[in-house]
Amino acid sequence: MRISAISTDLLVVGGGLGGVAAALTAAKLGCRVVLAERSTWLGGQLSTQAVPPDEHQWIETSLTSPSYRALREAIRGHYRRAYPLTEDAAGIEHLNPGMGFVSRICHEPRVGALAVEEILSAHIASGAITVLREHTAVDVRRDGRRITSVTLRAPNGDQLEVRATLVADATEEGDLIEPAGLPVVIGAEGRDETGELHAPDVADVHDQQAVSWCVALEYRPGEEHTIPRPDRYEHWRDTVDPRWPASQLSWEDVVPDTLQPRVRPLFAQSPQEAIHTRADDLWQYRRILARQLLDPAFTGGEITLVNWPQIDYWELPLHGVSPQAREKALEGARSLTRSFVYWMQTEAPRHDGGFGYPELRPRGDVTGTADGLAKEVYIRESRRIRALFTVTEGHIGRRMRGADAGSAIFADSVGIGYYRIDLHPSTSGRNYVDIDCFPFQIPLGALIAADADNFVAANKNIGTTHITNGAYRLHPVEWSIGEAVGALAARVVETGLDPARIREDQRQLTRLQQVLSEDLGVSLAWPEQIRTGGAAFDRVPTPSDDAAPAPASAGV
Repeated sequence: MRISAISTDLLVVGGGLGGVAAALTAAKLGCRVVLAERSTWLGGQLSTQAVPPDEHQWIETSLTSPSYRALREAIRGHYRRAYPLTEDAAGIEHLNPGMGFVSRICHEPRVGALAVEEILSAHIASGAITVLREHTAVDVRRDGRRITSVTLRAPNGDQLEVRATLVADATEEGDLIEPAGLPVVIGAEGRDETGELHAPDVADVHDQQAVSWCVALEYRPGEEHTIPRPDRYEHWRDTVDPRWPASQLSWEDVVPDTLQPRVRPLFAQSPQEAIHTRADDLWQYRRILARQLLDPAFTGGEITLVNWPQIDYWELPLHGVSPQAREKALEGARSLTRSFVYWMQTEAPRHDGGFGYPELRPRGDVTGTADGLAKEVYIRESRRIRALFTVTEGHIGRRMRGADAGSAIFADSVGIGYYRIDLHPSTSGRNYVDIDCFPFQIPLGALIAADADNFVAANKNIGTTHITNGAYRLHPVEWSIGEAVGALAARVVETGLDPARIREDQRQLTRLQQVLSEDLGVSLAWPEQIRTGGAAFDRVPTPSDDAAPAPASAGV
C-alpha cells in the first residue's frame, strides 16, 4: 500500500449533483478542487442512482441556475447529436427524450453521466479539478474545530491524504459527519424539539424514508427476457404491509397525499398505442427513451425507469445500525426490485389479458451494470449535520404558516428551490407524508456545521429536518446547495475567513450573495407572487415564463 498526500483549496467528497456543482462553481471562481467519488460515474441520483430529474415547473426559466440549465441542455445536446431523432423531435426546444411525465427531461442515466463529464471537462483538462473515481474516505482527522485532512482509499488499496482549506461532505448519506467527530442527526426529530405539525411526538432514529433500487427496462415485443426467480420472491409476493392495499408485487398502491388506494397498470392501453397517446400508466410515468421521437429505422425499443412505489424498500433502516444490518437492508432493496421485475415478467395481469410480460428486458448498459439495476440504491434521506441553522416545517409548510403567508425569508439566502414536502413510507411503519409547501430559499446557515470551522454539507445532508428534507432533496435543490458551497469556498480562500464568519459579517455575506447572483446568475429569492402562492403561482406556464406554476409532487 502506498500513502501520499496533497493539498487543495476545496475537497469535495461525493460526486453527486451537489458535489459536481460545488466543484464546478469553485473551479470557475479560481479554486483548486479535489472531487472524490466512490463510483465510476459522477452524477449521483441523476446517474448512479438512476432517477430522472424531479423538478418544479419554473425549471426552464431564468429563475433556475444557469449552470443547472446548462447541464440539462448538455443532456439534450447529446440526444440531438447522437440519436436519430425525427425532424419534428429535433426541432423541439425543450426536448424530453423519454416523454415521461414526471419531468421535463426524462433521460437515460448513462447519458446523464456523459453530460456531467462534458460540463466538467475543460476544468479537468486545466487541472483546476482533480477527479478521483472509486475513492472512499477511510479517515478524517481534526485539530480542535478544524478538519486537518481526509484520507481516501483507491481501488488498489493506495491511500491519499488530502489537506484542504474547506471540506465539503457531498456524499449521498453524510458519510463524513461521524468520522469527523461531529454530531449527527438520523431519522425523525420529535415535535417536542421542532414544533413541526407533521413530526412524530418524539424523535425516532428509525423513522427513515424508504430507499429504492431502480431498474431500467426495455419493451421488446415478441421476445423472452425473463430473469431467474429471485430467492425471496414468495416473501415479497405474499406479504401485505398494513399501510398498503395489496402486496407490493401488484399494480396497486396509494395516492401519496390522500393515502387512498389506486390501481395503475403497466400499460393503460396497448404498447403500440402508448407510443403515440399519453396515458396515466406506469410505463409512461418515468419513460426515459420514447420511440415516438426516433426515426422508424431505429432498431431499439422504448425504455422506462422503474422508480415506482412497488420498489420502495421499508423493512430495515440504513443509518444508525450495524454494518451487517445495513448490508441486509441493501440486499433487501435489491431483492424487492428483482422480485418485482420477475413478477412483471411472469405473473402480472396484462393489458390484453393473460399474465406476465416476458418481453421486458433489463437494460444494464443504460445503468452501467450487468443486471439493469442502478449502480447504487436511491437514497431519499441522509444523515444530517447539526447546522448553524435548521429549516423546519414552520419555515416552508403551507398549513403551519397559513395559506397565503409564503415561505420564510432568509437574510442569508444562497439559492432557491421548490418541491412539495414528499416523504415516502418509512422504516418505522409511517406511511407517506405528502403536504403542500411554498417555494423556498436555501439559507447559508443550513450548509455550515455548528461544531467545525471548515466543514460544510453539499447534498441532502444539510440542516433540514426529517420533514423538510422531503422538499430539499430533489435534483435542482441539491445542485443549488452545491453551487452555494463552491461560491463559499472561493470566498473562504480569498478572505481567509471561515464559513461561519462570512455568514456573520454582513459585508462578507453580501459579497458572497453578489458572487452568486451577479457573477453566476443564481436567483436568491422568488418573486413575491410565487413565494406566497399568489396569482403568478397558479396561472398557466409557458416555457419562457419566469412566473410559471409548480406541479403537484410526482412522488420521487
